[in-house]
Amino acid sequence: MTAPVFVVEHFDATGGGRYVLDGPEGRHAVSVKRLQPGEEVVLTDGAGRYALCDVIGTEGKDQLVLHMTSVSEEPPQQPRITVVQALPKGDRGELAVETMTEVGVDAIVPWQAARCITQWKGDRGLKSLGKWRATAREAGKQSRRVRFPEVADAATTKQVAALLAKADFAAVLHEERDYGSEPLATAELPAEGEIVLVVGPEGGVSPQELALFEEAGAKAYRLGRSVLRTSTAGTAATALVLGRTGRWS
Repeated sequence: MTAPVFVVEHFDATGGGRYVLDGPEGRHAVSVKRLQPGEEVVLTDGAGRYALCDVIGTEGKDQLVLHMTSVSEEPPQQPRITVVQALPKGDRGELAVETMTEVGVDAIVPWQAARCITQWKGDRGLKSLGKWRATAREAGKQSRRVRFPEVADAATTKQVAALLAKADFAAVLHEERDYGSEPLATAELPAEGEIVLVVGPEGGVSPQELALFEEAGAKAYRLGRSVLRTSTAGTAATALVLGRTGRWS
């Protein structure tokens, strides 16, 4: 198994490369992970910068003493994959964020679609957005990423259309008997640039939204014969695109 990942704000080691991981991350490393001298860990800012370290020892219950061996930068991967995720019911939003982060999505845009039952308004909306961002952070650590996905503010349909218009490839995951859609598995994908995938709510993308997205340059695509829930469709589509573009090679 690869080394555990911890999030830090700085990489300032003292003489001899000594670094003390403290606070909540240090407490987790010492009291929960129970890391021992000689084990390896990775420190990251979640934005691509990371350091490889060896455990020297502990100080108290919340300080892990490390020897920092190197600091590096992981460049953004190409093509960049963004998923516009309609707001699911209950905790399925966090489930979608968690699994999309694990497979490797680069950005997630919460979308207040016309047929969404869940509404992000006022303090409740801010709290829900905070949960999505915290989930992305924790899933990024768990999956050993050093560049976590960005979780944007909730977008309106017009804002999603503007995002699609700028994309190098834009797809709306939608299948309906009377609406033509192509298989995403055979779509021509760019090797670089921005890929944007739109996942609708449980009730589907409305005809008005489809028309607006088509006008912005997005086509309708389907994943397969089975119908996926909104909380799993983005993960499946991201995995498919990662494999087809060579990012999983």
